[in-house]
Amino acid sequence: MLQGGYLSVLEAKTRDEFRAEVVRFTQQLGFDTVSAVTVIDHTLGNTEFIAVDNCPSSYRDTFDDLSRARRDPVVQHCKRQSVPIVWDQNTYTAAGLGDLWESQARYGFRTGICMALHLPEGKHFMLGVDRDQALPRDSTELTRLVADLQLFAVHALDTAMRVLLPTQLQQESPKLTPRELECLQWTMEGKTAWEVGEILAISERTAVLHAQNAMHKLGCSTKHQAVLKALRLGLLR
Repeated sequence: MLQGGYLSVLEAKTRDEFRAEVVRFTQQLGFDTVSAVTVIDHTLGNTEFIAVDNCPSSYRDTFDDLSRARRDPVVQHCKRQSVPIVWDQNTYTAAGLGDLWESQARYGFRTGICMALHLPEGKHFMLGVDRDQALPRDSTELTRLVADLQLFAVHALDTAMRVLLPTQLQQESPKLTPRELECLQWTMEGKTAWEVGEILAISERTAVLHAQNAMHKLGCSTKHQAVLKALRLGLLR
């Protein structure tokens, strides 16, 4: 069921379709609310936020308050790191911000998982899911939840950049060299950099360099994101 969600979000063509797929996956994962935010750092310190979510209308004004976001420990964690954060009431009380948790808990934001993907050229993508019930106590089950959300975020990132960003900020289809495409192709097949080097008769260092060049051209921060984007653009089959 979740596998279909990964593919469906890649195929979304409009903002509304993207939002529907994000909400659907979130609810399949066992969470009630979700926020998917594209962040663009412009020059002169200006930052633009473009979001889709299913926040309750009664909580909308508080949810959209940027001054609150600047205090929120979950948002601040994602601003600085790419490691997902699993949060609950203790996350806020430990930061001396129990009042923030109290204000959101009555609307169902009691615990959740949030993560950010940081891209070149001042672009970021943040995905957070929330619910009223406690998260699983079993560490294996919780780890699986986080992994599912991470994989979905990688898929959703490309669509978010395509359907949420203004046209002038969208990246044109890049020109990858044959060797860069070969490295991505073998990466898609699950090969390590060392194995790619052996297959292509080049050094592991050179294989890594080709993959990094492809990532940069595609505007991606990991080789797995680069593979997904290359597939969507028709550069790989």
